[in-house]
Amino acid sequence: MSDRLTAFKALIQAGGAKRPADLVIQNGQLVNVMTAEIYPAEVAIYQGKIVAVDPDVSAYIGSQTQIIDAQQQYLVPGLIDGHIHVECSKLSMTSFAEAVVPHGTTSIVSGLDEYISVIGVAGLTEIFKEVEQLPMRVFWGAPFKTPYTIPASTIADNINSDVQAQLQKRADVYGVWETVREAVETLDEDTLKTLLSAQDNHQPVWGCAPMATGTKLNEYLMSGVRVDHESYDHQELLEKVRKGINVVIRESSVTHFLAENIRAITETDGQIARHVSFCTDDVNAMDIDQKGHLDHLVRLAIAAGVAPMTAIQMATINSAEAYRVDDQIGLIAPNRHADILFVSDLNQFKITKVLAKGQPVATDYQIDTPLVRPVRPASLANTVVRERVQASDFEYHVAESAQQVTVQTIASEGPFVRRAKTKTLAVQDGIVQIDPAQDVALISVLERFGKNGNQSLGFTSGWTLKKGAMASSAAPDDNNLIVMGVNPADMALAVNTLIERDGGQVVVADGEILSFLPLPIAGIVSDVTPAELAIQEKAILKASQAIGSQVVDPMFYMTFLPITAIPDLAITDLGNVDCNQLTLFDPILEIQ
Repeated sequence: MSDRLTAFKALIQAGGAKRPADLVIQNGQLVNVMTAEIYPAEVAIYQGKIVAVDPDVSAYIGSQTQIIDAQQQYLVPGLIDGHIHVECSKLSMTSFAEAVVPHGTTSIVSGLDEYISVIGVAGLTEIFKEVEQLPMRVFWGAPFKTPYTIPASTIADNINSDVQAQLQKRADVYGVWETVREAVETLDEDTLKTLLSAQDNHQPVWGCAPMATGTKLNEYLMSGVRVDHESYDHQELLEKVRKGINVVIRESSVTHFLAENIRAITETDGQIARHVSFCTDDVNAMDIDQKGHLDHLVRLAIAAGVAPMTAIQMATINSAEAYRVDDQIGLIAPNRHADILFVSDLNQFKITKVLAKGQPVATDYQIDTPLVRPVRPASLANTVVRERVQASDFEYHVAESAQQVTVQTIASEGPFVRRAKTKTLAVQDGIVQIDPAQDVALISVLERFGKNGNQSLGFTSGWTLKKGAMASSAAPDDNNLIVMGVNPADMALAVNTLIERDGGQVVVADGEILSFLPLPIAGIVSDVTPAELAIQEKAILKASQAIGSQVVDPMFYMTFLPITAIPDLAITDLGNVDCNQLTLFDPILEIQ
């Protein structure tokens, strides 16, 4: 406590110009997101904190103070991604920071839930150590429960209300992460206990309520949720804002909702924008490499007709206020962390320099010094615990007397909509014949934590696979092994490759591996540079196209199939799931 008290005294003295600043920014144009003003200002920084923002901060300059001339560029707060599963990028925290910080993202809000599914809450200790060394802040919300799936699928470690009650008392927990509407609607008592604990501990509850309107939304709001990132159209977003929710517009690598949702701002007269922020949720290295990150969303909003100041507020102060961290980030003001962007053109939102944690870290969209990857402990390796499989494990058996069956496929209509579609398939010797000509593939999820050996089988369509198979050990929200294919032998090869190589993503055909993307850290992420991963992603995409898929990003889309919060159908290690009834279903509708 004495060290903390001494540091606190020093900060107060630095604010009073009684201690010299470590760094001063001169000749800047401050973008004040609190007042929506732009005016000349200088900024003094001490120990990573802003201590002064005034027309003249010369009183804060000492003999050792570093001075940066902003050359009349705009000074903008560091950008905040209000909801992201970093692990879905397949980049480790270090590699992810190396990718997004040069684009101005200096803070993220995350549940780290994909890590938890594999290494548990205890395993996050290593991740937090890694984050401490990065030029990026992570505001962690502990998941409301794990697994999210209903019925509950198999993961390595579960969070229940008792665990949540303890987590909420931790100083590094900023809220209850991604409380899905279905858990509230079904009056899941474990979830409700967590929400009551949140009330007792004054913890904000962050939600997930796609397509919730009317009575369903009203019911959900009674749980205490204050933030939601799942609006499928602008009318849904508008209703949520009007009913008191801080809404986050999602523009991910697989869901492009900004153009539709931004209409709630551009086509209404109310002060909607001040209660709307941005997130990317799930983004891949290819997209970051080609488009940027939060800066890309700011540019999209401006191009859609949103004023630059408003768009910047949505990427900074709005998010900070929604998540109750505006005392730390979101604006350039005394006692806030010194995360500052130099922007040469607000309309184009061109970033020339990034300061994070009080230090210059990136210039012209390039990290100044490559970030050092930590030595990875054994706990993050050997996480695929599964016996090798055989081709026969991917045969769907029915009565030998059957000649054909009517099946219900999980028909993909983009990444986040799956509808039921019926297909008639032939049967030979009691084995249902997968039919690429009808656009039918077999889908399977295999438990990979060595807990029960579960395996499910189902049918899917919409992927246009002509041959081969593809598989992944990274598949939210439980990160079990998922494989899709039209050839049992190739499906077995794909799964065995992931088992033998301790995780990754793979595309195979005709008994050959066409492309393999290694994910050695918990079977879900990699320490390679963002540029290297983008190359690997392009190779996986090319291979999936070579086996016939015409989906925009087949591997990424496939990995979302186990998520039971996405309408209407899903598949987990337990079996095929009706996401509306929240029950398992038999994909065989009729045997003839």
